[in-house]
Amino acid sequence: MQFLYPTFLWALLALAIPIIIHLFYFRRFKKVYFTNVKFLKEVKEETSARSRLKNLLTLLMRLLAMAALVLAFAQPFIPVDTEVKKGRKSVSLFVDNSFSMNALSEDVPLIEKGKQRAREIISAHNDEDEFQVLTNDFEGRHQRMVSKEDALALVDEIKTSPSVRVLSNVLARQKQVLNAPDEANNIHYLISDFQKNITDIQNYADTTGEVNLVPLQSVQEKNISVDSCWFDAPIQMVNQTNNLVIRVKNHSDEPANNLRLSLQYDGQEKPVGTLSIPANSYIIDTVAITIQRTGWHEAKIAVTDYPVQFDDHYFFSFNVAEVIKVLSINEVQANKYLNAALTGVPYFSIDNKGSQSLDYSQFASYQMIVLNELNSISSGLAFELNQYTKNGGNLLVFPSRNANIATYKSFLNSFQANELVALEEQEKEVGRVNYEEFIFKDVFEGRRSNVKLPVTQVSYKLTTFGRSKEEKLLIYRDGTSFLSKYRLDKGNLYLCAAPLGERYSNLVKNGEIFIPMLYKMAISTAKAQRIAYTIGRDDFLEADNQQLTGGNETVYKLKGAAEEFIPEQTKIGSKIILGVYDQVKTSGYYDLFLEEGETKAKYAFNYDRKESKLAYWNEADLIAAIGPNVTVLTANADTDYEQLIGERNQGIPLWRWAVIAVLVFLGIEGLLLRLWKV
Repeated sequence: MQFLYPTFLWALLALAIPIIIHLFYFRRFKKVYFTNVKFLKEVKEETSARSRLKNLLTLLMRLLAMAALVLAFAQPFIPVDTEVKKGRKSVSLFVDNSFSMNALSEDVPLIEKGKQRAREIISAHNDEDEFQVLTNDFEGRHQRMVSKEDALALVDEIKTSPSVRVLSNVLARQKQVLNAPDEANNIHYLISDFQKNITDIQNYADTTGEVNLVPLQSVQEKNISVDSCWFDAPIQMVNQTNNLVIRVKNHSDEPANNLRLSLQYDGQEKPVGTLSIPANSYIIDTVAITIQRTGWHEAKIAVTDYPVQFDDHYFFSFNVAEVIKVLSINEVQANKYLNAALTGVPYFSIDNKGSQSLDYSQFASYQMIVLNELNSISSGLAFELNQYTKNGGNLLVFPSRNANIATYKSFLNSFQANELVALEEQEKEVGRVNYEEFIFKDVFEGRRSNVKLPVTQVSYKLTTFGRSKEEKLLIYRDGTSFLSKYRLDKGNLYLCAAPLGERYSNLVKNGEIFIPMLYKMAISTAKAQRIAYTIGRDDFLEADNQQLTGGNETVYKLKGAAEEFIPEQTKIGSKIILGVYDQVKTSGYYDLFLEEGETKAKYAFNYDRKESKLAYWNEADLIAAIGPNVTVLTANADTDYEQLIGERNQGIPLWRWAVIAVLVFLGIEGLLLRLWKV
């Protein structure tokens, strides 16, 4: 047995006072003479003995009562497995409020069980202790110490959130607030389901505070999630079949059968079918979408699953341009075949400009730029074309028969592309097509052997630099390249080894190759259009500055179904970059606008799938995996944590029994004085 306040034990010396009084209290008796004292002597002896016994018992009860009272003030306790902390404590509680805490623990969600545990832990501490209540949201109001009453109120306000934090970040956040880092009274509590993907404190070695883990575990570890989706083609077109690829995951150890999958597109729901997914696996399905109009579109993939539902929906949005604009930069005159190919489809348009009358600021408005047999490329034009390509543009180069090799060499070198070496005036025939690359993929399905390939009369010999990232699209029979692709950041350079004119090549007359080649080059991109973003990640949104006109003081806003805010915005050339950080809290669609009702762009946000796989550390594995300075509070569902924490903090308290003893001894004394007649 130990004492919380042992200095009170000095008060036991006061027990000597009643003893001294009792020993030195001698009452003087007056003698009275009787004629016969025989019987009086016997009565006197008997009465004196009974009186001495009564006085000794009364003295004993008083001494025991005083001793019990002193012990009550000294607060005796029986220590348990941890060292009892004396004085005021700084307590930080982390309650995991991520979406995985919506899983059921018996008949209630884990989040409610976690809040109950937090209330019991707070109630187990004294009124003078300080508390911090922390969640995954890392809110500013949680970065301070509060009283016991305020801490209980903060716990009641906790709700599930899309934010997810690894536990090492949580402990670092707790340490920032605890205001006594050098004392032993800093106590951390982490209440969580301890998913394996967030529990990273196996080697935690900080000794400035006591770390306690309070594990919660659901009764069912099954979950199905819509992981992601994307389009096969980088750019979507009206009245064309656009294939949407969907990936659905099964995160349980049992197969999932007859899952209902649906697609909601522009307000209309379309059943996709039913799925069966093997255990701990995923399937990829494809849905064909026919787009009926241009502009921005909203869509959502949904699967039916219970009880964890935050990842059952996947929102995405995409834009279908009204027209795909192509710029042809010509040395002398436009190529009639090029014009005919691009004006024959209503969704394409072509502008022809001379190399001496260019407005570089308009380059960003074109999806593709064609260099049509320029004799030379100036350094200014080369720089602007390089920047255009880096920002996502597509550049198609047909060199002139009289090309200035030096200017072309400098230009192509900036793209890390193979360079022109010399003009070869001999007939060469294309012998092979790269059907695996996007430009010719799925174009000639079922009839590849019958495709008539181009023949050139004049072509340039190209270098074969190992550093170049060349991807051959059309290959001569001798293995050299006729048409190659080079990626540069977000855009592509397409380099043809022969001039475009019909005197040098029959490419323009070969509709099977030339027409699909132009169309798919115009809609290609090195980086596909982003159709969805993840809440909580520091992603930057990108919008076309041509759509969002305005002065430097213009303020763009993002508006969702439940919130509206002003994002951080930076204009870079033809683009505007938006930073949302942690301002998005709810999944769904967010409209970018300047004036109310005039949507400039649409963005779709989804909850992070990090917690979709419900893989937890159980108590036994958690105890074996954590560091030596971390304690796991093992208990069953019915354990009263107020009592458990109270015993850990103060041992098994005995002061209540001491108070009861005081009352018992005083009661016995009263009975002795009242009922024992001498």
